[in-house]
Amino acid sequence: MSSKTSSTPRTARGSDLQLVGRFIALNASKTVATILATSLVSSAAFSAPVDQTFTTTHAKEDNAQASANGFTHDQKLGGTTRNFWAHVRSDRNTYFQIPNKQGESKPTRLAATWVQGTILEYQSGFTQGAIGFATQAAVYNQIALERDHDQLAGGVNRTLVNSDGDAVGQWSKLGLGNIQARISNTTLTIGRQNIYTPVLEVNAVLSLPSSFEGISLHSEELSNLSFDLGTFDRISPYTQQSLRRFGTEYGNPQATTGHVNIAGMTYTPSQALKAEWFASRVEDIWTQHFLGINHALGDPDKLSMSSSFSYYRTREQGQARLGHIDNDTYSLGLSLQHQNHTLNVGWQQVGGNEPFDYLGETDAIHLANTLVTDFNGPNEKSLAFSYSVNMAPYGIPGLSLMAYTARGWGIDGTHYQGSGYDVRAMDGEKHTESGFIANYVIQSGPLRDTRFFFLYGTNRASENQADGTMTETRLVTTIPFDFL
Repeated sequence: MSSKTSSTPRTARGSDLQLVGRFIALNASKTVATILATSLVSSAAFSAPVDQTFTTTHAKEDNAQASANGFTHDQKLGGTTRNFWAHVRSDRNTYFQIPNKQGESKPTRLAATWVQGTILEYQSGFTQGAIGFATQAAVYNQIALERDHDQLAGGVNRTLVNSDGDAVGQWSKLGLGNIQARISNTTLTIGRQNIYTPVLEVNAVLSLPSSFEGISLHSEELSNLSFDLGTFDRISPYTQQSLRRFGTEYGNPQATTGHVNIAGMTYTPSQALKAEWFASRVEDIWTQHFLGINHALGDPDKLSMSSSFSYYRTREQGQARLGHIDNDTYSLGLSLQHQNHTLNVGWQQVGGNEPFDYLGETDAIHLANTLVTDFNGPNEKSLAFSYSVNMAPYGIPGLSLMAYTARGWGIDGTHYQGSGYDVRAMDGEKHTESGFIANYVIQSGPLRDTRFFFLYGTNRASENQADGTMTETRLVTTIPFDFL
């Protein structure tokens, strides 16, 4: 399902142009990234079964603030620099648009991205005492290495361009800037920050991440139960220098809000089981609830099984700027692992005449079949398979390979009665995404933890499926560095 932003490509049907193309907007999904991270673990670590022992909930004996060493003692200065290169070619009735100074555009089949994104981040330690204080600041910089006007195709939400569609050669911004106060194991953060929850989460898969302006509270006072609260009024997008109001990934871009409130808890009664509940109130747009359960069983050295269940319930809120919303979306994931081999199966179903939606320029979609496309069209059903292998036992530690395919069908927006989503032309639409991923992490030496990521992916879609028919080749190199 496609993002409805001005920087996305368009599908041409005669003289009609429809915005499409989340396929090219994001990196491999959280699902793909999790699979690869798991497969990169050394096979030696798979020798012990997952402990199923339940633990009781009690107050923590350790106190993080009591262990504080001072503002400068635990300070860190470092970051990453990421080279992001991608070529996307469209096919069938899918086109990108090349804008010009007259406000017009012409179709093209190619969208190219080549940028260098660098993050320089400082994190102080906490001051000593009953209440500790710390600060975090990060400067984000992007350099456009591909500046050809036609090949950029309007930037496609990856390269910052001006109103004429020309690349901004180099730009910087304050990506993070906050003050933290901590009592015991509870931390209050005020300012521009990173958040990682199923209803509001930093999107960190392109050259630079997004971030959020607001206040958050994270508490770990109990042994296996943590709590999160937050209120936010602005987002710092990954390809913009300024702050802006929150919008949604798929809805009418005019529907924005300046108030997003979140709350949630995470319960981990054993090493094998985790349950999450989170909720968000996006003022005058929706309320959204999330329930997630993850469980692991068995011995990975022989055979282990991991399962996951995710459920989102979304309803309109307040002035309902996207109209009526009545959406229940769930997914089931199953992973079987034998030593360095992992097979994954995912089932996902959208229950609603509108797409499953989430906040724009975030990664707040914790569903099994979130690949490069989201498989979140109205009433869409999807089934995904992937196979990954950790190559360490074959003499190449740090390398993992994965092949995947997913098919979505039954996309039907013909019964949609609202005004916030352009889905009424979707009648029995379907699409298939397939791809190959290679991920390599340098294991030692001065470039240790440098990561090389390669993706070749295709999406083959019916006429009115939102993402369109495209093929993408992508190479991403991420180099970490530390000064303190």
